[in-house]
Parts: sequence; C-alpha cells; structure tokens
Amino acid sequence: MNIIIAGAGAVGFHLADLLVRENQAIILIDTNEEILEYAATHLDVMTIHGDATSISVLQKADVANANLFIAVTALETTNLLAAIIARQMGASRTIARVNNHEYLEKEQLDNFHKLGVNWLISPQELAAAEIELLLKRCTFTDIFEFEEGKISVLGLTIDRNSPLEGKTMATIDQLNPEFNFKGIAILRNHKTIIPNGNTILRRGDHLYLVTRNQHIDQATKFVGKRTKAVHHVMIIGGTNIALRTAQLLENQYAITLVVDDKEIGKRFLARLENTLVVTANTSNIDLLKEEGLADMDAFIALTPNSEINIVGSLMAKELGVYKTIAQVDNVNYIHISQNIGVDTIINKKLVAANEIFRFVRKGRVQAIASLHGVDAEVIEFLIHKENRVTKYPIKELPIPDQAIIAGVIRGEQSIIPDGDFTFKKEDKVIVFTLPEAIHKVEGLFK
Repeated sequence: MNIIIAGAGAVGFHLADLLVRENQAIILIDTNEEILEYAATHLDVMTIHGDATSISVLQKADVANANLFIAVTALETTNLLAAIIARQMGASRTIARVNNHEYLEKEQLDNFHKLGVNWLISPQELAAAEIELLLKRCTFTDIFEFEEGKISVLGLTIDRNSPLEGKTMATIDQLNPEFNFKGIAILRNHKTIIPNGNTILRRGDHLYLVTRNQHIDQATKFVGKRTKAVHHVMIIGGTNIALRTAQLLENQYAITLVVDDKEIGKRFLARLENTLVVTANTSNIDLLKEEGLADMDAFIALTPNSEINIVGSLMAKELGVYKTIAQVDNVNYIHISQNIGVDTIINKKLVAANEIFRFVRKGRVQAIASLHGVDAEVIEFLIHKENRVTKYPIKELPIPDQAIIAGVIRGEQSIIPDGDFTFKKEDKVIVFTLPEAIHKVEGLFK
C-alpha cells in the first residue's frame, strides 16, 4: 500500500514506524527539515520537504497513486485542506487530524465526507474517552474492551501487596479452576514477555489479564486489588484535553478543574455546566492541597508539561489519592513514570497514531489494540470459513511462541480457551502477539 503522511511530528513518526513494520511504502511530508532528517535516519521511509497543501509538493509525492493520505500536522486547518486537495488529486482515501470535537458530530462528518475527507480523528477526544473508561474501572492501569465489553484486556502492576508475587503462571491457573481469566503478557523492565506455565511473577511486573466482562470484579479480588468507587476528581491543566475530559466526566463525578490562567478559566467556565473551575498554580502542590487534593478519589494531570503531570500524580498518590492519570507527551518518560508509581499514562499522540493504524488494518482484522509501553498488539480475527484452524484444537495448531490465544467470542458467548478448545466458523478470535509473529498469525487466520 502506498501511504502519504503529512506531518512528521510525534503522531506522524509513530504511525510511520507502525506502518513500516507492515512493509507499507511510506512518504513523509513536513516543513521541518530537521524532523525529516531524523525520520529518514530512523525509519525506512521517503521524505519530502514542503507544505502538504502545496499542489507541487503533493505531485512530487505522487498523491494520485496514493492508497491513503493521512494529514496529522499540528495545524487543524492544514490537515483538512491537505486532505481535501489530496482526495481531489486522486488519493483513494484520506484521514485528517482535528482538534475541534464538534467536527466529529454526524452532520459535520457528512459535510467533510462530501468534501473528500473520509475520516476525522481527534487525539483529545480519544484520550478523553480513554480516561473516562479508566475511571469506570479505576483498579486497572489499562483496559481494552472487545465486542462491547464481552471480553476485556486489563493491565495491573504486581506490587508488594499482591498475592501473585512469586507465583508461577501455572499456579495462578490452578488457583483459578474455572479459568475465568488468564495472563497473556508481562511488561518487565521495558521487555514484553508472553508467559508460559513456568513464568514467575515478580514485584514491579506489569501484568495483562484477559477476562470476560462478568468476571472483572472476581479478577480484581483475585489479584489482590481493592475496588473503590470514584466520586471526587481533580483535573489540572488549561488544555483542550482537560476541557474535553471535564465535559465528558462532569455529569458522572464531582469535578474540580484547576487552571493556571484566569482567561482560560473564564473560557472553560463558559463551556462547562457542572464543574468547579479554580485558578491556581498547577505545579504548586500546597495550593492543590488547599483546593482539596487529599480528599480526591482520582487525580488527572493534563497540563502541557510532562514533568508537572508526573510529579503532581506522585504527590497525589502520596496523599492517598486512589487513582492517578498523567498525560505524558515525552515518549521517553512513559516507562519511567509507570515504574515510579503513576497509575496510568496517557499519550494522546500515540493514542491517535494507534487509532489510525487500526483504521489502516481494519480490512484484515476485526479490531486491534496497542497496550501502553508494550511492544505487541491484541488483534481480533474473524474465522470466515472452515479450514485447518477449525479442524484441530488450539494445542495442535502452529501458533508461534511469540503469540497467545487470549479469548474467543462465539455469538453472545465469551470464552477464555484452553489448549483443548477447537474453533468454529464465525468465531471471533482475540490474539496477543509480538510484532515478529503478526504475519504468521495473520496467515493462520486467513
């Protein structure tokens, strides 16, 4: 597939990295030569210096023969215009990154479709929706739902209070005789491990479990996590993502939104209906304490400064706040912040890149999820016809060691399969796989 990406910043670079692994032909366009040079030395891509709204630049990129044109620069107007022009010049499909969530309303989407933009994506909207889901299941650091929650992948940290520390995965399975959940991955010291029965869980491991929706509470108790209802939430940051998150949450929780700037506070107040907006220095913990930080159930740090977000989350945790979520724009900080005690990291640019990547691959798979900090994917396949995967049990199938069958959805049933399970036609199969095994797994389920 020939894919043109306008914008080589964090979203464009990460997206190009994902697509290059899929052996796609990628052209990156950007006005910043330094960013392009970095991309060219780290990725197998062609780069073009210039404005993505320029006819001559798009001609140079051979946009007429592009299967997909993706505009993800920092400027919303540039993205929309570039996508419209690219479509008119012959690109088969176009995607544009936007900031205004009003553009995602059906009427506006229809208007953009008529202009030639096939799909709009908003990093703020995606991140805010993820935060909303995380607060509903605040025991976990990550949660991904398949088939409207029939099966969920949950992330949690093995801490000093966990009864799982020091146990093998086989022992955990024995303690879970109904097989209502199972471990599918471990993130340990930045390395992704697909566990076998002999794998021993260590303190500090980030464990990913797969379970049926009705067994999430049971899984929570099993791993030694206490459940807590969230009522009071503090959000810090005068950013668009902070505003959008408050809008999504304000009718479900008591929200205190702290911003640094009075004018931003006034603007936010005009767009919020049920949120307490406070103007204070978001980096001053003493001021946040005065605004009730210690009485909060959750703390969400969404300032533009990753360091302020991380430190604020750590201080909130120190004060007894149950759930902390920090926006971290610097990708290099993601592993560090998780290891030092921040519950959940949000990187809206990576969220957006992963969502676009799922869109690109949608023709071959039902759904796809990328776990934070994990160099692997959870992919949902549909078995279209009777073939070798329906003739033999899982234990006899040539599934690579770098992949594991996580779950199966059969009609309204959700199943956590063991080695004796045999697939049927129309089953939806959820597979956790490392990058090097993706093509083998896809070949198996074709």
